[in-house]
Amino acid sequence: MNQLQILTQALQPQTWQSVGSKLLAKMLSEFMYEEIIQPEAVETKGEYTLYRLSLPEGIAYGFEAKQRLFDSYRVIPESIQRWEGTEWLPASNPLEFVLDVHIAVGMTAETTAHLLKELSNTLLADAHIKAAKENQGTDLLEMDYPHLEGEMEGHPWITFNKGRIGFGYDDYLAHAPERKQAIALFWIAVRQDRAQFNAVPELDYPTLMREELGEETLAEFETILRAQNLPVNYYFLPVHEWQWKNIIIPLFAEDLAIGAIMPLGYSRDRYLPQQSIRTFANISHPQKRYVKLPLSILNTLVYRGLPGERTVIAPKVTEWVKSICDRDAFLRDECRLILPGEVASINYDHPYYTQISGAPYQYKEMLGCLWRESVLAYVEPDERPITLAALLHVDSNGQPFVSRLVAQSGLSLDAWLERLFDVVLPPLLHYLYRYGIVFSPHGENTILVLKDFVPHRLAMKDFVDDVNISRHPLPELESLPQELKAVMLSELPEGLCQFIFTGLFICHHRYLFDLLAVHHNYSERTFWRQVRDRILNYQRRFPELQERFELFNLLAPQFTKLCLNRNRLLTYGYADDGDRPHAAAFGKVTNALYEVGAGLTEVSLG
Repeated sequence: MNQLQILTQALQPQTWQSVGSKLLAKMLSEFMYEEIIQPEAVETKGEYTLYRLSLPEGIAYGFEAKQRLFDSYRVIPESIQRWEGTEWLPASNPLEFVLDVHIAVGMTAETTAHLLKELSNTLLADAHIKAAKENQGTDLLEMDYPHLEGEMEGHPWITFNKGRIGFGYDDYLAHAPERKQAIALFWIAVRQDRAQFNAVPELDYPTLMREELGEETLAEFETILRAQNLPVNYYFLPVHEWQWKNIIIPLFAEDLAIGAIMPLGYSRDRYLPQQSIRTFANISHPQKRYVKLPLSILNTLVYRGLPGERTVIAPKVTEWVKSICDRDAFLRDECRLILPGEVASINYDHPYYTQISGAPYQYKEMLGCLWRESVLAYVEPDERPITLAALLHVDSNGQPFVSRLVAQSGLSLDAWLERLFDVVLPPLLHYLYRYGIVFSPHGENTILVLKDFVPHRLAMKDFVDDVNISRHPLPELESLPQELKAVMLSELPEGLCQFIFTGLFICHHRYLFDLLAVHHNYSERTFWRQVRDRILNYQRRFPELQERFELFNLLAPQFTKLCLNRNRLLTYGYADDGDRPHAAAFGKVTNALYEVGAGLTEVSLG
């Protein structure tokens, strides 16, 4: 189909109404969780409560919602109504809702306008996803890991999850992960005296290039350089086509003019964009390395560049994170944890922007590359890796992917979930409790390895951006090299716990439970008690870490509530500062893991 046919197929009235209704319900649910809005409970109807949100100028919204643990809510899309002074009418327009609510919640006009753009882009993408689902009939059980990533529908918590400010419609069709358009990567050469190459000890630059490009393409690129008769040496690196056209050519024009950057051409392998949009999987040779490239679009809170200092240090972070697993029998032999590392990097700083103290961070993350190992290089023939985010996916027939996995496994849902939590939690807890180190185990970073459709072991990725260490002094961190300590992010104990508490429980398991409740009538307290029991099982296994269980207490009654939508709407907005924005902290969230254990007598810390 051509662009117009694709657009026409996606933008049908019924489709637009459906995706709008779903997004509006999500906005109400998440805005209630983050206390951006405080609707009044009007009436209880069985398991559901009727809420009313009164707004200026006689406007109000009414809807039914069911309260969940973690102070969360499930809003029923079909129940949402809007009052404009005369009658209640069905409501399904999230853009109108923003206009209705923005003054009452304290949004600026600037933020409101930009948010409408992000939400419009999100709705446009959602409409294309829905149309593709209905017309393609793909079977996720038959899909390999890179293609499965393209079936994911965006961050489950962030309401503007496909904002992609900077993309036009043609860019969306060409580069959005859900479009699954395989591409060849464009390569450039950069002068070695202006760039930094780093790699793990067993990988050097010539080997990397031979393995990534192949001898034939490598020879072609070297011939192009020799023809220029240049007196300096160069590194080769790939660039995102959008970045090349929109950022590198206009902002690095002087570097191109003086030969500091030289265009080379396309490599032969084909790549698919993954959930993070700037990371590419090699589908010509699936066991070859992933490529992570800067992409200066604003999406889900931040510009998707590559921070220079962390790009430079990435291979050393990989060495260090992996060395812990290699030396620890529990992680290495029992968990058999897989850690696809960022094994090589090239960074190229802009010659002028880097000299401006406090310049917007997007201008310091524009050109570079990370090469990450493929999880497929580590799994065994009878193992199948899937993104953890896939457990939240529902197909065009309304059937959850997780339901099909459970059915194929032959296990009960109870037993399957126990295996899931037994696989995911112990390695994450071990890094936290024994070493004071956390990954960011949200759905996109976490890879679940299945065997016969049953959770079998865990893989974790994205070290340099998302691995954090304890700011509280621990003897296990005393040997951390100073060059890593200077760059790696650190947190106090509660902040470190938040990576599991918010990153995994709030950002993933909260939605997984809701799915199971709707489709399987699964008990909420049973679900969270299973999670709690896995934590306690780990603690009983390692009683010598009792002080750490108290220091990093995942079973505390409350945690600081971290907010992602509030960050955009009220805290940070669309500022263009020198540092990346972080999740906004607002109020407290009641810990379901504490609630389901209240009154129980346990051997370990509760």
